[in-house]
Amino acid sequence: MADDHPTFRLGLKQIIAQEHGFEIVGEAGNGVAALEMIRELSPAIAVVDWDMPGMDGLELTRLVRTEGLPTKLIMLTMHDEESLVNEVVEAGVDGFVLKDNAIDDIQACLEAVRDGKSFLSPAVAHHVMRRHQKRVAVGKAHPGLAKLTPMEKRVLGHVGDGMATKEIAAALSVSPRTVDTHRRNLCEKLGLRGSHSLLQFAREHRELF
Repeated sequence: MADDHPTFRLGLKQIIAQEHGFEIVGEAGNGVAALEMIRELSPAIAVVDWDMPGMDGLELTRLVRTEGLPTKLIMLTMHDEESLVNEVVEAGVDGFVLKDNAIDDIQACLEAVRDGKSFLSPAVAHHVMRRHQKRVAVGKAHPGLAKLTPMEKRVLGHVGDGMATKEIAAALSVSPRTVDTHRRNLCEKLGLRGSHSLLQFAREHRELF
Protein backbone atom coordinates (compact mmCIF):
# COMPACT_ATOMS: atom_id res chain seq x y z
CA MET A 1 0.00 0.00 0.00
CA ALA A 2 1.19 3.51 -0.78
CA ASP A 3 0.22 6.83 0.79
CA ASP A 4 2.33 9.81 1.81
CA HIS A 5 0.42 10.35 5.06
CA PRO A 6 1.86 7.93 7.68
CA THR A 7 -1.08 8.35 10.06
CA PHE A 8 -3.65 7.47 7.42
CA ARG A 9 -1.49 4.58 6.19
CA LEU A 10 -1.19 3.19 9.71
CA GLY A 11 -4.94 3.36 10.28
CA LEU A 12 -5.73 1.63 6.99
CA LYS A 13 -3.02 -0.94 7.65
CA GLN A 14 -4.66 -1.86 10.95
CA ILE A 15 -8.02 -2.30 9.27
CA ILE A 16 -6.63 -4.45 6.46
CA ALA A 17 -4.61 -6.56 8.91
CA GLN A 18 -7.86 -7.60 10.60
CA GLU A 19 -9.29 -8.97 7.36
CA HIS A 20 -8.91 -12.68 6.68
CA GLY A 21 -6.99 -13.60 3.56
CA PHE A 22 -5.00 -10.37 3.23
CA GLU A 23 -1.40 -9.68 4.16
CA ILE A 24 0.43 -6.38 3.70
CA VAL A 25 3.79 -7.16 2.07
CA GLY A 26 5.10 -3.61 1.65
CA GLU A 27 4.47 0.08 2.28
CA ALA A 28 5.57 3.18 0.38
CA GLY A 29 5.28 6.91 0.95
CA ASN A 30 5.54 8.05 -2.67
CA GLY A 31 4.64 6.90 -6.15
CA VAL A 32 8.16 6.11 -7.33
CA ALA A 33 8.82 3.78 -4.40
CA ALA A 34 5.40 2.21 -4.86
CA LEU A 35 6.10 1.37 -8.49
CA GLU A 36 9.44 -0.20 -7.59
CA MET A 37 7.74 -2.32 -4.90
CA ILE A 38 5.09 -3.49 -7.35
CA ARG A 39 7.79 -4.48 -9.82
CA GLU A 40 9.87 -6.31 -7.21
CA LEU A 41 7.21 -7.90 -5.00
CA SER A 42 4.45 -8.44 -7.58
CA PRO A 43 1.64 -8.15 -4.98
CA ALA A 44 -1.80 -9.40 -5.88
CA ILE A 45 -3.28 -5.98 -5.04
CA ALA A 46 -1.79 -2.52 -4.56
CA VAL A 47 -3.72 0.14 -2.64
CA VAL A 48 -2.35 3.51 -3.79
CA ASP A 49 -3.17 7.13 -3.09
CA TRP A 50 -3.99 9.32 -6.06
CA ASP A 51 -2.10 12.36 -4.77
CA MET A 52 1.50 11.32 -3.95
CA PRO A 53 4.89 13.03 -4.39
CA GLY A 54 7.22 11.84 -7.12
CA MET A 55 4.49 10.13 -9.10
CA ASP A 56 0.76 10.29 -8.58
CA GLY A 57 -1.49 7.25 -8.51
CA LEU A 58 -2.84 7.89 -11.99
CA GLU A 59 0.60 7.88 -13.60
CA LEU A 60 1.53 4.82 -11.55
CA THR A 61 -1.58 3.01 -12.77
CA ARG A 62 -0.80 3.79 -16.39
CA LEU A 63 2.77 2.53 -16.04
CA VAL A 64 1.66 -0.68 -14.33
CA ARG A 65 -0.81 -1.33 -17.15
CA THR A 66 1.68 -0.37 -19.88
CA GLU A 67 4.29 -2.74 -18.43
CA GLY A 68 1.74 -5.53 -18.23
CA LEU A 69 2.28 -6.11 -14.50
CA PRO A 70 -0.32 -8.48 -13.00
CA THR A 71 -0.98 -6.44 -9.84
CA LYS A 72 -4.54 -5.22 -9.42
CA LEU A 73 -4.90 -1.60 -8.35
CA ILE A 74 -7.16 0.15 -5.86
CA MET A 75 -7.08 3.95 -5.97
CA LEU A 76 -7.60 6.08 -2.86
CA THR A 77 -8.50 9.75 -3.21
CA MET A 78 -10.09 12.69 -1.45
CA HIS A 79 -11.60 13.88 -4.72
CA ASP A 80 -14.87 12.78 -6.31
CA GLU A 81 -15.05 15.07 -9.34
CA GLU A 82 -16.62 13.35 -12.33
CA SER A 83 -13.65 14.14 -14.59
CA LEU A 84 -11.22 12.49 -12.15
CA VAL A 85 -13.40 9.41 -11.72
CA ASN A 86 -13.62 9.01 -15.50
CA GLU A 87 -9.86 9.44 -15.94
CA VAL A 88 -8.99 6.95 -13.22
CA VAL A 89 -11.45 4.32 -14.45
CA GLU A 90 -10.19 4.66 -18.02
CA ALA A 91 -6.59 4.30 -16.81
CA GLY A 92 -7.49 0.80 -15.67
CA VAL A 93 -7.90 0.73 -11.89
CA ASP A 94 -9.80 -2.19 -10.40
CA GLY A 95 -11.13 -0.32 -7.38
CA PHE A 96 -11.81 3.31 -6.50
CA VAL A 97 -12.31 4.33 -2.86
CA LEU A 98 -12.87 7.76 -1.39
CA LYS A 99 -10.63 8.36 1.61
CA ASP A 100 -13.56 9.72 3.60
CA ASN A 101 -15.25 6.33 3.17
CA ALA A 102 -12.14 4.13 3.28
CA ILE A 103 -12.90 2.59 6.68
CA ASP A 104 -16.35 1.51 5.49
CA ASP A 105 -15.46 0.59 1.91
CA ILE A 106 -11.95 -0.91 1.90
CA GLN A 107 -13.02 -4.40 3.02
CA ALA A 108 -15.69 -4.71 0.34
CA CYS A 109 -13.31 -3.26 -2.22
CA LEU A 110 -10.48 -5.69 -1.41
CA GLU A 111 -12.81 -8.68 -1.54
CA ALA A 112 -14.35 -7.58 -4.85
CA VAL A 113 -10.99 -6.94 -6.51
CA ARG A 114 -9.56 -10.19 -5.15
CA ASP A 115 -12.49 -12.03 -6.73
CA GLY A 116 -11.90 -10.42 -10.13
CA LYS A 117 -14.61 -7.79 -9.84
CA SER A 118 -14.49 -4.01 -9.99
CA PHE A 119 -15.43 -1.72 -7.12
CA LEU A 120 -16.40 1.94 -6.86
CA SER A 121 -17.29 3.67 -3.62
CA PRO A 122 -21.08 4.13 -3.69
CA ALA A 123 -20.52 7.86 -3.32
CA VAL A 124 -18.87 8.04 -6.76
CA ALA A 125 -20.57 5.19 -8.60
CA HIS A 126 -23.28 7.56 -9.80
CA HIS A 127 -20.65 9.53 -11.74
CA VAL A 128 -19.92 6.53 -13.94
CA MET A 129 -23.61 5.83 -14.44
CA ARG A 130 -24.24 9.48 -15.28
CA ARG A 131 -21.51 9.44 -17.91
CA HIS A 132 -22.92 6.29 -19.51
CA GLN A 133 -26.43 7.72 -19.60
CA LYS A 134 -25.14 10.96 -21.10
CA ARG A 135 -23.18 9.09 -23.76
CA VAL A 136 -26.31 7.12 -24.74
CA ALA A 137 -28.43 10.29 -24.90
CA VAL A 138 -25.87 12.22 -26.96
CA GLY A 139 -25.39 9.22 -29.24
CA LYS A 140 -29.12 9.15 -29.99
CA ALA A 141 -29.24 12.89 -30.67
CA HIS A 142 -26.03 12.80 -32.76
CA PRO A 143 -25.65 9.33 -34.36
CA GLY A 144 -22.55 10.54 -36.19
CA LEU A 145 -20.63 10.60 -32.92
CA ALA A 146 -20.05 6.87 -33.24
CA LYS A 147 -18.55 7.36 -36.71
CA LEU A 148 -15.83 9.82 -35.72
CA THR A 149 -12.26 8.82 -36.50
CA PRO A 150 -9.59 8.86 -33.76
CA MET A 151 -8.12 12.05 -35.25
CA GLU A 152 -11.52 13.73 -35.35
CA LYS A 153 -12.03 12.87 -31.68
CA ARG A 154 -8.67 14.41 -30.84
CA VAL A 155 -9.55 17.57 -32.74
CA LEU A 156 -12.93 17.69 -31.00
CA GLY A 157 -11.22 17.31 -27.64
CA HIS A 158 -8.87 20.20 -28.37
CA VAL A 159 -11.79 22.33 -29.52
CA GLY A 160 -13.46 21.58 -26.20
CA ASP A 161 -10.30 22.79 -24.45
CA GLY A 162 -10.73 26.15 -26.19
CA MET A 163 -7.75 25.78 -28.52
CA ALA A 164 -7.66 27.76 -31.79
CA THR A 165 -7.05 26.10 -35.16
CA LYS A 166 -3.33 26.99 -35.22
CA GLU A 167 -2.87 25.66 -31.68
CA ILE A 168 -4.59 22.40 -32.57
CA ALA A 169 -2.46 22.08 -35.70
CA ALA A 170 0.72 22.51 -33.65
CA ALA A 171 -0.43 20.01 -31.02
CA LEU A 172 -1.26 17.38 -33.66
CA SER A 173 1.67 18.17 -35.98
CA VAL A 174 -0.61 18.86 -38.96
CA SER A 175 -1.39 21.96 -41.02
CA PRO A 176 -4.13 24.45 -40.05
CA ARG A 177 -5.85 23.57 -43.32
CA THR A 178 -6.04 19.93 -42.21
CA VAL A 179 -7.58 21.00 -38.91
CA ASP A 180 -10.15 23.11 -40.75
CA THR A 181 -11.04 20.06 -42.84
CA HIS A 182 -11.53 17.98 -39.71
CA ARG A 183 -13.71 20.72 -38.21
CA ARG A 184 -15.93 20.75 -41.31
CA ASN A 185 -16.20 16.97 -41.25
CA LEU A 186 -17.10 17.05 -37.55
CA CYS A 187 -19.88 19.56 -38.13
CA GLU A 188 -21.23 17.46 -41.01
CA LYS A 189 -21.15 14.17 -39.10
CA LEU A 190 -22.66 15.69 -35.95
CA GLY A 191 -25.28 17.71 -37.80
CA LEU A 192 -24.04 21.02 -36.39
CA ARG A 193 -24.75 24.41 -37.95
CA GLY A 194 -23.41 27.84 -37.10
CA SER A 195 -19.93 29.26 -36.49
CA HIS A 196 -19.84 28.44 -32.78
CA SER A 197 -21.89 25.24 -32.75
CA LEU A 198 -18.86 22.92 -32.76
CA LEU A 199 -17.24 24.78 -29.87
CA GLN A 200 -20.46 24.66 -27.85
CA PHE A 201 -20.92 20.94 -28.53
CA ALA A 202 -17.31 20.14 -27.66
CA ARG A 203 -17.48 22.01 -24.36
CA GLU A 204 -20.79 20.49 -23.30
CA HIS A 205 -19.66 16.94 -24.02
CA ARG A 206 -15.92 17.18 -23.35
CA GLU A 207 -15.83 14.12 -21.06
CA LEU A 208 -17.27 11.82 -23.75
CA PHE A 209 -14.29 11.86 -26.10
